[in-house]
Amino acid sequence: MDRKNLFPIGEVSKLFHISVSSLRHYEHIGLLTPEYISSDSGYRYYGTEQFEVLNTIRYLRALDMPLSEIEDFLKNKDISRIEEKLLQQKHAVLKKQQELQRIEQKINHRLNWLRDAQSVPLDTVSLIELPSCRIVWVDAPLKVDGSLDMEVPIRKLDQSDAEAVVFLGKVGLSISAEHLQQSKVNRYDSIFLILDQEDIYTGETITLPKTLCVRLRFRGSHIEAPAHYEKLLDYITKEQIQIVGFSREITLIDYGITNDSEKFVTEICIPVKCR
Repeated sequence: MDRKNLFPIGEVSKLFHISVSSLRHYEHIGLLTPEYISSDSGYRYYGTEQFEVLNTIRYLRALDMPLSEIEDFLKNKDISRIEEKLLQQKHAVLKKQQELQRIEQKINHRLNWLRDAQSVPLDTVSLIELPSCRIVWVDAPLKVDGSLDMEVPIRKLDQSDAEAVVFLGKVGLSISAEHLQQSKVNRYDSIFLILDQEDIYTGETITLPKTLCVRLRFRGSHIEAPAHYEKLLDYITKEQIQIVGFSREITLIDYGITNDSEKFVTEICIPVKCR
């Protein structure tokens, strides 16, 4: 066979900035078959007629079109077909843009968590207003003696088909208003997950209204929390304010962020009403 107008696979790879492995993959899936394959060496050669096909493949791949869609178009070339494919790809790109924007928001939320956790004074009781938020709630009485004690209850939160709980908001523990009023702070009554506004969660959620709270942040995790509950309860008694809801205890900085336990920060908020 006259190979004058044929180009070996290595040269085609350089001409089109496509790896040899990609060209072999295109052949394997039936997208682009070499014009000639040497029976002696098995080496692949491509003709100039296939350059147009390669240009089309490169263009559509630059638009992030799946190879299966490109193959379908090449087998059924038509104006209406390429319009349909491009509109489909436009929709896919817009959807990906929305998802990337959502991920950016998640990153911003986490950055704000970290900055806030390092800026608020520790071991200081203050009155704040917590904004309205959406949570996932699980009644799960438990005592926390270590970080692993929370793993099984957290799995109960992971009931959404949309996303893994690890991608969602912060996990918190709570003690009921009744138990707080009785100063029973060595066991938790529930576990909850605070959802960010953009979170996708298909399970049941609860919307908490904005509420006045007494807040205390301390160096440590859930294990050290009981002593800090006592500080909050002493403050509530001294100021003669009323507990009106369950506590919201969240580790803002924990082992998921740093191995240095000296940098852990936990926040406890108790909803209250001034008499």
